Amino acid sequence: MDAYRLAGEDSLAVMHANEVLASSVAPDGTIRAPMRMAEAKLTLGVAAARDGNLEEAISLGREATESGRKSIPSLLMVAGELDAVLEQRFPDEPETEEFCELLRSLRSGCRIRRSNSL
Repeated sequence: MDAYRLAGEDSLAVMHANEVLASSVAPDGTIRAPMRMAEAKLTLGVAAARDGNLEEAISLGREATESGRKSIPSLLMVAGELDAVLEQRFPDEPETEEFCELLRSLRSGCRIRRSNSL
């Protein structure tokens, strides 16, 4: 999924992201792989943004970044790709700036946690 997203092969990235989402939930509804799910949602968000669907891209980006358990550095790397596509495709939209601000807050939170653990 990641390689296809990075290569711009959106149809293959979407197919694999949907497979990750389906396989990340146990039959009882328990989420098995929250980070993989977040990355899959970000992949779907990147594909939506490239396809011109700002609303879907922002929705998926928010779902991914606001999920419970997460590895911030890994999440920020993939979310940064979505941010870059949003800035390229929708530079003047308020939603783009709001998503960028969400990522800024995650980055600053990551720095605070790191410095407190030293």
